[in-house]
Amino acid sequence: MRLIGYLSNEAEARQFVDFLYSRKIESHTDPSSDGRWEVWILDDENIETARELLGRFSLSPDDPTFQQAAQAAAKRRQRDEKKQAPKRVRFVDGRTIFYTPPVPIGTLSLILIVISVVVTVMTNLGENDRRIQPFAITRYMADGQYGAPTTWLPEIRHGQIWRLFTPMFVHFGILHLFFNMLWLRDLGSMIEARKSSWMLLLLVLVFAGTSNVAQYMQSGHPMFGGMSGVVYGLFGYMWMQSKFNPASGLSLQPQTVTLMVAWFFLCLTGLMGPIANTAHAVGAVMGIAWGFLAAQAAAAMRRR
Repeated sequence: MRLIGYLSNEAEARQFVDFLYSRKIESHTDPSSDGRWEVWILDDENIETARELLGRFSLSPDDPTFQQAAQAAAKRRQRDEKKQAPKRVRFVDGRTIFYTPPVPIGTLSLILIVISVVVTVMTNLGENDRRIQPFAITRYMADGQYGAPTTWLPEIRHGQIWRLFTPMFVHFGILHLFFNMLWLRDLGSMIEARKSSWMLLLLVLVFAGTSNVAQYMQSGHPMFGGMSGVVYGLFGYMWMQSKFNPASGLSLQPQTVTLMVAWFFLCLTGLMGPIANTAHAVGAVMGIAWGFLAAQAAAAMRRR
């Protein structure tokens, strides 16, 4: 997907997008920060043709040729969408009540899921304190208490850096594991497909480290875990990228957004029991900030 140019207002931009549809060129338009409207082409093979058509359209947007083709294309688009709607509904219902996976599962996403499942089973859904110890941000006793260390997070300060991240693999219950893995599979795989596995790894490490430390600082004890801080970080990152940098190719499905937002606020009510809400919030804030700043940097690069 690539930006090919700008039009001065929304009406012209949508008319041109409809005109491109009549030429079987997939495109979309988004507002830019300077008040103009961006025109994006989905298939790189159509870039040159679309650029030429945009140049002609910019000189004479009122040309009847463009107007008539755009009007016909808009009607055809509506008919096509109506025809496809029943198929999409049947497809979603046949696969899952939650969402249709947008991309194949990524390698790193699969590795993180497997590790999470193995650790959760190995720790008996977070009930085996002895086996949780190597993954906790700092050690604690079987009754959930921990001593009075002379230094803050002493194990990490003495080189056990992995403890910043490994709490994300421990899950306390089947639903806790299921929803986190569902969202990791969806969000992580799309970032791998659109960016890279290395980019996903960087995001995961930053979101896990910051959300785990924040949760420990807020709660004062190390008995917490889960991938929630990471998945909410990925959610925030993808939300900002899809909104402000469509060229990233990242997008969020409505079902995923609804579930994650609903779950976030449900956890805040306390009805779900003790939840690491600080990790959720810090992960989301970090993801939103990173996604927004990256989108602004990408926009600045395009304007050069």
